[in-house]
Amino acid sequence: MESKTITRAEVTEAIVRELGCTRQDSSDLLDDALEMIGAALEREGVVKLSRFGNFVVREKSAREGRNPKTGEEAVISARRVVTFRPSPLLKSRVDGD
Repeated sequence: MESKTITRAEVTEAIVRELGCTRQDSSDLLDDALEMIGAALEREGVVKLSRFGNFVVREKSAREGRNPKTGEEAVISARRVVTFRPSPLLKSRVDGD
């Protein structure tokens, strides 16, 4: 199976085809949706999209790591990361069930 990245432009074009709106309106709609998701993650830490999955902000503590090139040990600082948990429906679609 060949891997293909779906670009923002392709999503915009799909919205144009499905809704019959202009490319500018489609682009604005996508930008607004992504901005809402990003803002909600910053504020709430969780975004649930029914039948798709959940985006969750997780705290990772500082830890010892190693530079793979040099082998030198280094401290990886604490940070927040976004994880995604697919819904059962999305999992079954990906699995081909």
